[in-house]
Amino acid sequence: MDDALVALQQRLGHVFADPALLERALTHRSFGAAHNERLEFLGDAVLSLAISAMLYERFGGSDEGDLTRVRAHLVREDSLHRAALALGLPAVLRLSEGEARGGGAGRPSILADAMEALIGAVFRDAGFDAAERVVAGLFGEVIAATDVGAWRKDAKTELQEWLQARRLPVPGYRIVATRGQAHAQTFEVECAVAMLGLAERGEGRSRRAAEQQAARRMLDALLASDLPGSPLRS
Repeated sequence: MDDALVALQQRLGHVFADPALLERALTHRSFGAAHNERLEFLGDAVLSLAISAMLYERFGGSDEGDLTRVRAHLVREDSLHRAALALGLPAVLRLSEGEARGGGAGRPSILADAMEALIGAVFRDAGFDAAERVVAGLFGEVIAATDVGAWRKDAKTELQEWLQARRLPVPGYRIVATRGQAHAQTFEVECAVAMLGLAERGEGRSRRAAEQQAARRMLDALLASDLPGSPLRS
C-alpha cells in the first residue's frame, strides 16, 4: 500500500482489513465509476449516530433541542472540512486531472464528503464500534471542551440563517394575544414558516422576548426533523 495511505490510517486510528474500502472512500466521482458517494451516504448516518451518542453522555443535563443544535454544528460542512484537513486528506484524494487542476483537493465540499465517506468505510470495514472510535478521535476534544450555551445564537438570527441555507423564505411573526395591564403585559407571538406549513408560539414580557421564544421553538422543531431521509435535510 502507498506510504501516504499507511500514514493516513495511523492518523485515523484505524487500519483497514479491506484496503479497497479506503481507496473508494478517497475517490471523487470525477475519477471514475467506483467513487465514494454511497460510502458518503452511509458515513453521514454513522457520524450522526456517533456524535449523538457522545453528546448524550457529555451533556446529561441538556434537553433535546440543545443536543440537536450542537450536533448540527459538528456535522456541518465546515467542521468536516477542518477534520479532513487535520487528517491530510487533500494529499490522498483521487480526482480527475481536470478536477485536480481546478483545486478540487482543497474544496471544502469535496473534503467534507470524503470525510463522511471515510467514516462510512470504517463502519463497513469493522463495524460501528470502530467507526465510533474514529469519530471520537476526530471530535472528542471539541465535545469535551465545549459548552452548550456557546453554540447558541440569538434564536431569530439562527432560525433565519437555517432557513436561508435551505433557500426557504424567512419566517413571519405576529402577535396573537396580549394579557395583563399596560405596565405588566404578557405577549403571545406566533412564528410561522408558511412554505412548510409550520407555526410555533412563544410568550414573553415584551414582543421581542415572545418572538425569541417562538423562534427557538420553531428552530428546535425544524432541527428535530433535519434527519437523514427528511425532506428538510440539506
